[in-house]
Amino acid sequence: MTNHGLLRAWLGVSAITASLFVFLTTELMPVGLLTPISSSLDISVGVAGLMVTLYGVSAGLGVPFIVAWTRRVDRRVLLSALLAVLTLGNLVTAVALNYPLVLTTRLVMGFASGVFWAIGVSMAMRLVPERHASRAAAVVMSGISIAAVVGIPLGTAVEDLTGWRTTFLIWSALSLLVFLAVAALVPSLPSANAVPVRDVFGLPLRNAPLRTVLITVVLFVLGHFGAYTFVRPYLEDHASASSGFVTAVLMLYGLGGAAGNFAAGYAVSRNPRAGFAIGCAGLVASLLLLITIGDGRASAVVALVLWGISFGVVQLCQVNLTQAAAPDTFEAAMSLNTMAYNTSIALGALFGGLFADHAGVPSVVWFGVALTTASLLFTLTPARKPTRPTSDDAMAPGPGAAVR
Repeated sequence: MTNHGLLRAWLGVSAITASLFVFLTTELMPVGLLTPISSSLDISVGVAGLMVTLYGVSAGLGVPFIVAWTRRVDRRVLLSALLAVLTLGNLVTAVALNYPLVLTTRLVMGFASGVFWAIGVSMAMRLVPERHASRAAAVVMSGISIAAVVGIPLGTAVEDLTGWRTTFLIWSALSLLVFLAVAALVPSLPSANAVPVRDVFGLPLRNAPLRTVLITVVLFVLGHFGAYTFVRPYLEDHASASSGFVTAVLMLYGLGGAAGNFAAGYAVSRNPRAGFAIGCAGLVASLLLLITIGDGRASAVVALVLWGISFGVVQLCQVNLTQAAAPDTFEAAMSLNTMAYNTSIALGALFGGLFADHAGVPSVVWFGVALTTASLLFTLTPARKPTRPTSDDAMAPGPGAAVR
């Protein structure tokens, strides 16, 4: 590949990274806006959390089907269509006059977001030479940190100055700009590694390492997002946090995530399982710190920074664990990962809302401690050694073999 070709490839990776940024900020924007949205639409904070729940439901449950049904569609065309849905969805959210319309719009946008998570990383890895594939994946995943550092706090700041509707209007414009960038910078990418629906759901049954990754991800995401969805109400109640302080601490959380993502870039090439365990342990520690001494602003800042670092480590490690578990069916495996991940976001937000409304916001943090601890323990459990094959089955693929 020439220097010009390599530059264009990395520009394409940048466009995909920007896509992740707008998809993730759209998904999690309500986290920083729960209080004003609930007040404006005359609903409880727990009910407002359904904006995250329904988005995650559609992103999770729909993605394996859509990815399989579009397996013959050029991935650049598919990504452009997803960004068009996001642009229109943010615009409708900004002008919606009632909460049912907001929820319906979020449900539709969730389908688009879920498909992006399944195809985005693999698209970036295909744009660059094979030796740069892992770096391209890390660059795309850095969009998570950018969203946490800039996107979500910026949305909170814009809401503080103008209103939550203006925030979604601005994100509609940003989504349109990213749509144009993808059309200009990402080359044609015929589908690769996609498999029919009936084969997608059989992967975890035949692939033990992938099954283990999916269970671990479910436990972690339930705990993390169950607590994170209600971090603003918690800080307002227990640290007397103003909207400005919430914005600042979410930015620090994002900077911690960037640092964790950078550190994980070294861990994934050596031992992503150990990196995942370390990040998970850090998240448990940060939640315990928040719930025990988080009434002061300084301790809240420390807890959120550690939380961000830990999440950054886990996020990149779990993607690499998925790739290592199913290298020949990575796109299909990522669709299952996305289904597990986003469904767990939805359930985490739902359970968190129930705890917040009926047992108080602190109970949501304890919920996060319990689930992330379970994920850590599952990660630390030694993997069962495969049995020695007999002469009759020596030629048969083992349970961890990649499915073609």
